Amino acid sequence: MAGETPRGTALDGSAQGGTALATAAASAATTDVPGDTPGGPKTIPDSAKSPPGSGKAALDSASAALESGISRPTVADSGTAIEDGPETDTKARPESGDAPEEPSAATAAPGRRRARGLWTLARRNPTFSVIIAIAALLRLVTMLGYQPVMFFNDSFDYLNVAMDPYPHPLRPDGYSFLLLVLKPFHSFALVAGIQHLMGLAMGVMIYALLRRRFRLPGWGAALASAPVLLDAYQLQLEHLVLSDTTFTFLVMCAVTLLLWRDRPTWKIAAAVGLIVGMAWLTRSVGMPVLLGVLVYMLIRRCGWRLMAATLVACLLPVLGYMGWYKAESDKFAITESNGIFLYARVYKFADCHRMKDLPVSEYPLCTEPGNRLPNSQDGIWNARSPLNRYTGTRFSPENNKLGNDFAKRAITAQPLDYARVVAHDFFRVFQWKRTVFPDPATYSQYEFEKKSRPLPDWHMPGGGTAAQDARGYEHGNARTQVAEPFAGVARGYQDVFYLRGTMVGGILLIGLAGLVPLWRRFGGEALLPWTLATGLLLAPAATAEFDYRYVLPAVPLAALAAGLAFRPEARETVTGWTRRLARRAKSESAPSPEPAQPTEPAVPESPLATEVTA
Repeated sequence: MAGETPRGTALDGSAQGGTALATAAASAATTDVPGDTPGGPKTIPDSAKSPPGSGKAALDSASAALESGISRPTVADSGTAIEDGPETDTKARPESGDAPEEPSAATAAPGRRRARGLWTLARRNPTFSVIIAIAALLRLVTMLGYQPVMFFNDSFDYLNVAMDPYPHPLRPDGYSFLLLVLKPFHSFALVAGIQHLMGLAMGVMIYALLRRRFRLPGWGAALASAPVLLDAYQLQLEHLVLSDTTFTFLVMCAVTLLLWRDRPTWKIAAAVGLIVGMAWLTRSVGMPVLLGVLVYMLIRRCGWRLMAATLVACLLPVLGYMGWYKAESDKFAITESNGIFLYARVYKFADCHRMKDLPVSEYPLCTEPGNRLPNSQDGIWNARSPLNRYTGTRFSPENNKLGNDFAKRAITAQPLDYARVVAHDFFRVFQWKRTVFPDPATYSQYEFEKKSRPLPDWHMPGGGTAAQDARGYEHGNARTQVAEPFAGVARGYQDVFYLRGTMVGGILLIGLAGLVPLWRRFGGEALLPWTLATGLLLAPAATAEFDYRYVLPAVPLAALAAGLAFRPEARETVTGWTRRLARRAKSESAPSPEPAQPTEPAVPESPLATEVTA
């Protein structure tokens, strides 16, 4: 600083000689150079405080000290530096006979510099470094225990499209496009590895947003990233050939880009729209994500130009896909299943006697209460489903239209029954105990099992079977191989370390509480992840049925919203409320002062009375 001289220099020579040398070096560095040394600390010559000629005397003293063999002093940890040229050396130089200096960062090998950078980053973020290291190790154990990948029933539809692309009538093909891009490598292990990297990246996004953008302490930001990094069922979902991990990763990328700045640029807005469009083509529930993003941008007053850029960028891939669907099936759509899934939602309560003007063509969809199957999804997949009363394929345009119209009539005629089933499935998310649902065969596919399943021989479009598609993609045996002891470690971990439904509810409540201090701004930035997390939990309950795999995509968003509840701005607002309440309570509990007694005015004595008294 201007006007200050170096202080706190530690000496490793004699007390007097070392002090003289340190003073001489400091005086020479600050006296003879009129300006600041490039790259060094700014100094001002001591000539303003020392008499003329003191700089020369200091140099003479330094020369005498060097000639007399006094050792060069080291610099203490107080931050004082001895300058040699343009760079500041904050460490003691080795004497003759000591080990040579380590190469500087500029001359070190690139690999060594990267290692140093990673080590420095880990030391600055110790809690998160431990968590993400454990998360990476768990994913490695999963890949070693279940090789090359695990399969779910829906996996083979995605594979069938990747082998010979066509617009699938049941679900959009976004995830199949990813499999198609990776197809030349013929490796399911590569698919699983990329999905595990997506899981790790989501944890990094949460930590980076909370730590760098919203200034949470390191341990707090690391704690918010733990649910997505350490949950056992998240690990298992990443190891399945399913679209959920890719969809969640895309949504988290869009949210991270949108929240990284107070106001996004048009390039960021367009990138967010493009990513949301890709998420929409990965899972149909991406459409509510677009609505949530646009509403957030409207509340944050981003401007109609940025909103238009987001909307146009999102619709470009979606409209292109719909054009391809139109060319293949003569219908401008994404799927032929939305009406059928909505029919499954009303299947459990629809009463045809309460629907007015029901068309005769929809009579086969009516089912008496005593004949209904136990689960809503039985209205689609069970052989006794009323949809099988129609000829043709199950997911045909005609069946989709009939199911959609029937479901809307049932919801209009029985709104309370519809609200009841939606609320039942929504609150099932928050149960403490994880139950077997919807049936043991489906539920077991969400678990690390002791034995692998044989590949199914279902007939797929195109003439082959599901097993043939899997073997063709892998160019070899694609059946999951259970390798011990790694598989046993994964099973044991899954039995204990997983996010229970009640914990998910607690995370959502923390995020909701964080919206309250910033209510004038509709909760601030936390509004976006919290509403998207709640919407992703509510959408399956409203349009299909509860499923455990539909819960996990909401967890990273809910954890981010919960972390934002502890940002400094929210904490300061709550602290201000607490102080005002404390002052108000103190003022109300303090005893009120007693009213002052009125005093009679003093009557001046008359001179006559004074004389008589005397």
